[in-house]
Amino acid sequence: MSEVVQAIAQGHWTCSKCHVPLEPGKVMVSYLGNSYPVDLLRCPKCGLVLVPEDLALGKMAEVERAVEDK
Repeated sequence: MSEVVQAIAQGHWTCSKCHVPLEPGKVMVSYLGNSYPVDLLRCPKCGLVLVPEDLALGKMAEVERAVEDK
């Protein structure tokens, strides 16, 4: 399990739609035609994914800039 999933798994996160606990799992993140597998918490029922703010504004933003610069 990735550090990101471990950090957010310490909280008690539930799906706002299905009201079931989120579970760690691999999800595909896509941007400008490029896809990357990422370990995140997701709803086992509907597939809703939790993207923590620090990941969205940190590493994901870096990857977006790198892809756009190519």
